[in-house]
Amino acid sequence: MIDTAMDLALLDTFRMIAREGSFSRAGQKLLRTQPAISLALKRLETDLGVRLIDRSSKHLMLTDAGRLVLEYCDRFDGLESELRVVLGELRDLKAGKLTIGANESTALYLLKHVTAFRRKHPQMKVELRRSLSSKVPDELLRGSLEMGAISYDPGDERLKLVDIYTDSLVFIVSPEHHLARRKKVSIKELGDEVFIAHNVVSPYRRSVVETFQRHHVPLNIEIELPTIDTIRLMVQQNLGVAFLPRMCVENELAARELRMVPVEEIHMERKVRLVYPTQRQLSHAAQAFLELMGTAAD
Repeated sequence: MIDTAMDLALLDTFRMIAREGSFSRAGQKLLRTQPAISLALKRLETDLGVRLIDRSSKHLMLTDAGRLVLEYCDRFDGLESELRVVLGELRDLKAGKLTIGANESTALYLLKHVTAFRRKHPQMKVELRRSLSSKVPDELLRGSLEMGAISYDPGDERLKLVDIYTDSLVFIVSPEHHLARRKKVSIKELGDEVFIAHNVVSPYRRSVVETFQRHHVPLNIEIELPTIDTIRLMVQQNLGVAFLPRMCVENELAARELRMVPVEEIHMERKVRLVYPTQRQLSHAAQAFLELMGTAAD
């Protein structure tokens, strides 16, 4: 049994001896003296606990153990070359994977940036993992995520925050809705509307509820759904109205599939931020993603 750590330099020396069939020629190739080469072989044999060269022969011959060790030396050489290629591909953004955690609304915003990243680096893998926004900081510090996207400051000096977008809450209706052509409405006009809401508690939802309560206007949440996509579709079908993050409905607003109507009493904005651990070296993929977003790690 080998009790000491194997010195890969000794293996390189042994492999050169076996290939050259001579201690002196191996020394010339490695720019070392013949005594140094002999000493290196002796140390390797001591480490492995076996004889690698048959010293009873006039010509250099490997023992059975020597032939086996030489075979593994060649494997190590191949693995080293493969490792250098893989590391080079990572450096050149031709391999690797980036994992980003985000809640549903933030993930929807990131989709266009992930698409642009993949177009620029088609061999890079990207996993956009759905996570509760409140859990993202812990997942980053545990190492299960490399980056996250959140809309609040967790107040942890171990995390770096980078602002990437200013989002706002918007009131949306179907183009067929009776308020669709209005330039603005008062919150008091919304007391009879059927609201479709996300069934996930969020700062946006809490603020809307508090604003309606403060103005003594009923907020008729008659439909609660698990995803923003389903809320958006139901509003498009004129089955109700909703408050949604603007970044989640920009395409539909541009295509005039939805209408945004400003509510005089409701002005809510938030910063969307990329977040990552300060003490961990970012991968080449993560650094490239930051550059694509118009920022860069310090």
